[in-house]
This record gives sequence, structure tokens and C-alpha cells, in this order.
Amino acid sequence: MLPILCLALCGLLTGTQADLGALLRLGMDVMNHEVQSTMDESHILEKTAAEAGKKRPGMKPIKGITDLKVKDVLLPVITLSFVPGVGIFQCVSTGMTITGKSFMGGNMEIIVVLNITATNWLLQDEETGLPMFKSEGCEVILVSVKTNLPSNMLPKVVNKFLDSTLHKVLPGMMCPAVDTVLVYVNKKWANLSVPLPVGQVGTVKYGLSSTPTTTASYIQVDLSPVVQQQEGHIIKLSDAKEDLEVPEGYAEGLSQLLLSATFLTAELTLLQKSFDVKIRDMKIGKLPPQTTEMLAGFIPNVAEVYPEPKPLVTQIEINKPPRVTMKTGKSLLHLHGTIEMSAARWRSKAPVSLFILEVLFNLKIQYSVHGDRLQIATSLDRLLSLTRKSSKICAFDEQEMTGFISDYLQEAYVPVINDVLQVGLPLPDFLGMNYHRSELDIVENALVLNLKLE
Repeated sequence: MLPILCLALCGLLTGTQADLGALLRLGMDVMNHEVQSTMDESHILEKTAAEAGKKRPGMKPIKGITDLKVKDVLLPVITLSFVPGVGIFQCVSTGMTITGKSFMGGNMEIIVVLNITATNWLLQDEETGLPMFKSEGCEVILVSVKTNLPSNMLPKVVNKFLDSTLHKVLPGMMCPAVDTVLVYVNKKWANLSVPLPVGQVGTVKYGLSSTPTTTASYIQVDLSPVVQQQEGHIIKLSDAKEDLEVPEGYAEGLSQLLLSATFLTAELTLLQKSFDVKIRDMKIGKLPPQTTEMLAGFIPNVAEVYPEPKPLVTQIEINKPPRVTMKTGKSLLHLHGTIEMSAARWRSKAPVSLFILEVLFNLKIQYSVHGDRLQIATSLDRLLSLTRKSSKICAFDEQEMTGFISDYLQEAYVPVINDVLQVGLPLPDFLGMNYHRSELDIVENALVLNLKLE
């Protein structure tokens, strides 16, 4: 049960020291939702009631009652509370009617209202390394009891019979239900460590970097994602030490997922080769026709070499890993590479290189969520530097091309980047979390997903 989960979470397995790339803060909103949904999915109380009257090996008959049956199980009311440094205390309030033949010979009905309480611990499965929940200290506490036994019977006799009967029936019937619910919760954690694809270029696998901690308001789980290329090479997160913590101002009891800038940088590094592009189109957005005649406006010698206009072929290569940065309210993607412009030739001959420019520029990032993926869209923020690396035409002042290169990046290159980014970045798969209502905030060094439930 998720309460189990919480309590359990505090005992989460201790992983090897790894890079902290994401942080999960589970509030009571997620805990309550998970426990209730697990109860609904498992129908455990109804199943328990149906099994109550069946004879099982090793089960001793209850003295004074035969043909035991359970019916009219009330919808459970679940109350959870965080226990700092421990996990979660859980109380399930419900009721039911127990029927059978009494020692008096007649039909008997006992209507009970009760509380089931338990502490739920999280252990590490030795085989899978995944979290495994286990309950401890389950108790059944009677809140009220009503019976149709004759009123002229001695109260002490009735009370003794009821006390004996209920204390034999209820714990053995209700406490196993808690363990059954845990099975459902454990299944919902099973996908956490499954490698998630990033298109065809690699995978992301979320794992625990340290033992989770529990406070009076939430459980915090530090995640250490492993970003791996398709060929098997693991992309290490940056050594830059960035404090990853939920900023102040978020309401208590709610849940957040934080993704660090260094983690997003590693994920986008998977896509770096896809950022290289060769563009042959003559007409691109609002740009003038991409020919040598257009270039001659910046470099007059081009017109002398190519008196007849030739189409341009532009090759952009990103030769350093991309880098994501985040300041409150704004996130940038930093790209460093080269732009080579060549003159096309007919009859499938290789284009003739004209010059190569070294460029450093930023793209502004806009984040959104679609399904279980983080989506990224970009637009040009600004061109930071432009340097002529080589020229086969002549020496020229590349700074005069700053405006054109900026427009070219926005009109021709940004659409290519956005198309590549449509693959999306996988979010951690835990407890069947649905991200589609999440609200996103950009804070210092991290993206915050405020997890909103249905």
C-alpha cells in the first residue's frame, strides 16, 4: 500500500554513491491517491470477505459459531500520517456484517466497525534490487459491535463470546489483506529501474542514489539516472556541484519531481549527433534565396568567383556536447559548433566549400509534458560569438554576417533541432504516475514538475 510505500520509502535501499540527477518528493497527496487506488484495484476487502467462510488447511473452527460468512463490507476510509525518520502510519477504517449459526442454535449477525492499523517498511529485494514493502505490527481495533443475540442473555456471556469470536476471526482475516495490497504497490515500483528509450540513440535508467528520508510533510527520494548511448557508453553527469532541492513556497502535502540541468544536459548529449545537419533548400522561411548572389552582399569576391548564382549548401555541426543551464524562469541550451557554406555543383558533383565559421549560440528552451515524456521546444536566444575559422574565397569581416547568421539559425536550424527534440525525454515510471496535469517551473539549476493528480 502506498502508505506502505512511504513508510517503506524511508527504509529504501542504499545505493552506491552516484550522481544526483533528479529528486522526487512524495507528499500526502500521492500517498493517499496511491493507497486508495490500490484498494480499488485489488478489491482486497471484498475478496477477503468472500474467502472468510471457506475452509482452509490448518484452520481451526471457531467455538460457538458455524457457517461463518462475511457480507456488507463498508467502503474503507484510509488515514495516513508521516512519521519523521520512519515512514508512514496507516489506519484503514471499515465495517462489515459477520453471519453464522450461533451456539444458541439460531442465526446470528454481528455488525462491526473496526480500524486496521499497521506500520509499513520498505526493504530491498535481494534478487531485483528494487524496493519491496513489508508491513509490521498489524492490529485490528474494534470501534463498535452490534449483535442480534437475545437481549435476555447475560451481558458477560455475550461479551465473552463476541470478544472471543471477533479476536479469532478479524486479525487472521484482515491483516493478510494489508500484505496483499503491498503486492500491488510493489508491482507499481517495478518499472522504476527499467531502461527507457530516447528515440534510437540511447536509454535513461533511473535508480536510487541514497536512502530516502521522511519528514513530517513528505518523503524525499534522491535519484541517480544512468544515461547510456545505444553502443553502451555511459554519459556521466557533469562534475559541477549543483544543490538540488525544492525551493520554498510550495504547499505542504503536495508532490514534486525535480530534474537537474546537468541531467538534462546528459540526456541531450545523447542527441548531439542528430543536431548535425546539411541544408540544401534555396528558400527557407523569411530568408532571401540561398545562393552565392546573396552571399556576395557580405563578401563581394563571391560574385567574382561565381558570376552566375549557385545554390548554397550549408552544413552545421555541433562539435562540443550541448549544455543546459537554468535560472529562475529561464532555461537555455548552449551550442558550440561550425557553419560551413558551400556552392552547389550540378551533375551530383560535391559542393565547393566557401568558408567555415565557428559559432557559439544559445537557444531558449520551453518545456512541456506529453504522456510520460518531457517535451522541449526551442527558439534562438542570441548568437554569442562568430569567428571565421577558414575561407577559400578571401579574407572577410565575418562580424558583418552576424545578423544574417542569427536569422539563418532561427529560420533554418531551430526547426531541425525542434524536430529532433520531438522524441521527448522519458520521465521516471513509478507508482503508475500520470504526468499530464503537471505544472512546470524553472528554478535555479532545475526544472520542477508539480505533480497534479486526477
